[in-house]
Amino acid sequence: MLVTIDPASRTPLADQIAACVRRGLADGTIRKGERLPGARTLAATLGVNMHTVLRAYQHLNDERLIELRPGRGAVVTADTPASQALLIEACRHVVQLSRAHGLTRQETVALLQQQFESSP
Repeated sequence: MLVTIDPASRTPLADQIAACVRRGLADGTIRKGERLPGARTLAATLGVNMHTVLRAYQHLNDERLIELRPGRGAVVTADTPASQALLIEACRHVVQLSRAHGLTRQETVALLQQQFESSP
């Protein structure tokens, strides 16, 4: 699994790590049932704090993309469709863009609803 981060980015490191995993799920380089690298190992490889990796894994666990198993680490859940990972990543990008341009949550939701209504 290839995880890359950009320390100069405004995006928090944990979010960057989680995004790499989501992209891997979406493009098929990470498969159902696969065990992700241990938090200590990945943290050492990336040169970040272990808690940063654990925070990323917790985000993915909250999104039900992975399961955190005591003593066994982080495992991609068996029922994770790649499209779900891709959609979560796209939504996170929309939220980032909305915030960067000063849109409120209501304005962003209204734009999304507009797209649902105008798209076939």
